[in-house]
Amino acid sequence: MRQVHYSGDKLFIDYSGLTMPITDQITGEISKAQIFVTVLGASGYTFVHATGTQSTKHFIESHIQAFNFYGGVPNILVPDNLKAAVISHKKGLVRLNDSYKDMAEHYGVAVEPARPYRPQDKSKVELGVKAIQRWILMKLRHHTFFSVDELNQQINLLIDGYNNKILRRIGKSRTELFEALDKPMLHPLRANQYIFKEFKRATVGIDYHIELEGSGYSVPYIHLGKKVDVTYSESSVLISLNGETIAHHPRLSQKYHDSTLLEHMPTDHQYQYEKWNPRRILNWANSIGANTTALMEKIMENRAHPTRGYKSCMAILSFSKTYGTSALEAVSTVALEVNSYKVASIESMLKTKSYLLHSQHQVSNNSYVNGHENIRGSEYYSQTITTPTQELK
Repeated sequence: MRQVHYSGDKLFIDYSGLTMPITDQITGEISKAQIFVTVLGASGYTFVHATGTQSTKHFIESHIQAFNFYGGVPNILVPDNLKAAVISHKKGLVRLNDSYKDMAEHYGVAVEPARPYRPQDKSKVELGVKAIQRWILMKLRHHTFFSVDELNQQINLLIDGYNNKILRRIGKSRTELFEALDKPMLHPLRANQYIFKEFKRATVGIDYHIELEGSGYSVPYIHLGKKVDVTYSESSVLISLNGETIAHHPRLSQKYHDSTLLEHMPTDHQYQYEKWNPRRILNWANSIGANTTALMEKIMENRAHPTRGYKSCMAILSFSKTYGTSALEAVSTVALEVNSYKVASIESMLKTKSYLLHSQHQVSNNSYVNGHENIRGSEYYSQTITTPTQELK
């Protein structure tokens, strides 16, 4: 069926089946760059962008680059049914990928995916992909690229030539058709560029935190056990319940760390948090000994969140009441030497008195070395040695 394309109406989107090799300069390993292609319906004006994968993040990144290339957005996006865009498309019911849907809402554009196994729904981009493979990718087939950015630089040099080619049937180029038909009808870009976001459902744990990629983020403790919606980007984490934001955190760059806000804690937890602080813990440790103080500092430095460090420090310091301050100081010395900062390890050394064996072993090693008849020791070399020449004089 002949399709009628209106100005600025539809942007057809697809990936080329032909990929481009990218060579790792260090290992020599070759990966395949994916070629993203978009074509405007009325003018056929074409955009091409290479990415490392067809992941949702790269897919949306290519869309943003395309919108910037065109200088506006159309009414409708017509993608294929890849998972980066469409979760399911059955019997006319379409469920979009949450990130892709959020991007479309940001730019105020509708999404109408092509029917599964119906390439004729996006014949415009199907033809565009074939043309790009002939006019751009085949010209670059003998080039060696060491990064996707290098490949995109070469594509950018060739895409204008492709769009400026005169179409024999019409007598005008795609660029001329774009300037006359599509460009005036595109919606202007928003001032703020879309920031890629991901979405998930999470359950608030008993410690009033939700887990996201190995890290914990606190929510008000009154929401224990509830299902919440998490929206996160590279810089922030937004937690909402029934459409209402209940917590907002900066995104943690390292795994197994926690972001905990004081106002999210129950009153008794806030009291404990404010009651115990590094100064108070170090004052207690200093009353036991210098090595105990150094051990407490190490523990607080190595823990992801101060509250976790406080609990470990308090547990270890409390052992002084059971085993005595001298024993805890001796154990702290050993713990620092062997880099053992776990509460269970320190308690085990106190219970079994293994720290005494460690000390005795060091003494015996030193006495064995220093007492051997073939070992002179440092004292020998510190003495003034009289040479035979000096004796003759």
